[in-house]
Amino acid sequence: MTTFDQFFFSVFTTFKPRFKKKANSIALFYISFLQIAVLFVLGVFFATFLSQMNTSLMTSDNAWLLFVVSAIFIHFKNWLKYNGKTRKVLNAKFNRSKASTHHIGLLLVLPFACIILGLILLRSF
Repeated sequence: MTTFDQFFFSVFTTFKPRFKKKANSIALFYISFLQIAVLFVLGVFFATFLSQMNTSLMTSDNAWLLFVVSAIFIHFKNWLKYNGKTRKVLNAKFNRSKASTHHIGLLLVLPFACIILGLILLRSF
């Protein structure tokens, strides 16, 4: 299981007792938001790095379009992965391995920290 799978099931098991039917959707949107935030930070980092090196790889409009298409792809990929049979198989692996649960407060702050870091890097761009 990947780190994102462990984060997904930590959020899923935290929200399962409180929101029985919505726990999967909450965890799905969380993991998609986290992966999109990480993509944002990486994209801004490389854009800033390449601009400091005076390299023009693509225009800013094309980079934002690529980011939006990638974000849609990430959410669709996660929707396919964490719904249905694949989620049940991963859930069985997660329950069997007794993986360490992560602190939910830290998990909820992590995407926002990535966004803030990306905005700080974007200002230097």
